[in-house]
Amino acid sequence: MSLSRHRRVLPGFRLTLGFTLFYLGLVVLIPLAATFAKTGELTWHQFLRAVASPTALAAYRLSFGASFLAALVNAIFGLLVAWVLVRYKFWGKRLMDALVDLPFALPTAVAGITLASLYAENGWIGRWLAPMGIKVAYTQIGVFVALTFIGLPFVVRTVQPVLEDFDQEIEEAAATLGANRFKTFCRVILPMIFPALLTGFALAFARALGEYGSVVFISSNIPMKTQIVPVLIMNKLEQFDYPAATALAMVMLAVSFTLLLAINWLQWWNTRHYEQT
Repeated sequence: MSLSRHRRVLPGFRLTLGFTLFYLGLVVLIPLAATFAKTGELTWHQFLRAVASPTALAAYRLSFGASFLAALVNAIFGLLVAWVLVRYKFWGKRLMDALVDLPFALPTAVAGITLASLYAENGWIGRWLAPMGIKVAYTQIGVFVALTFIGLPFVVRTVQPVLEDFDQEIEEAAATLGANRFKTFCRVILPMIFPALLTGFALAFARALGEYGSVVFISSNIPMKTQIVPVLIMNKLEQFDYPAATALAMVMLAVSFTLLLAINWLQWWNTRHYEQT
């Protein structure tokens, strides 16, 4: 019994920790160190000129603005999708549940080409919008559509488990006390799922900030108009302006790291909030 209790499927702590540190260093730390080193070739004035140029500022506004709006829309409709999948039984439910994960499995370049084809002026959807003067493909609206598409699963998959574990007896108690459905949702259900919803929003926002493949095909990538930061970084790399590209990457890295800390804190808050309730 004592021998079987001490047997491990994986090697001991020291060996597994060594492999973990080696893998993280090879995949994460070395590329980050190279980014810092390349950015260090710039003077402070050159760094500011690279990250605060009019083209870069326009790219920031579009990237952050479209990502925020896309995450906000996904927070609303992602909650609705998760609610339908958890609370109702209907034909095709499993198919709908599988379709939620489609942006995960679909290559982003394929998603971009598909969205561009659908929303072009002669596309299946674009041909109905064109007579109304609405142009989606190759505009800022197209960027928003692409970022919304790739961010939806993050909200649904974050909120769905919380709804599944929610005790419906609490809703019955609220109804017994005279609360209607709207009050029950706003005062009982929403406070319970809000931490998970906020986490899903942050995940969708972080994912949208780093998106490249789907956006590059549906936007025209015009500087100052429809160019996002990842595309601007790629343009700098194509021009062999590596210091400027790494400087922009440093800005996005700082934002991503801040979002990562926020997401981890939200997950901790979500777990604590769930345990307390």
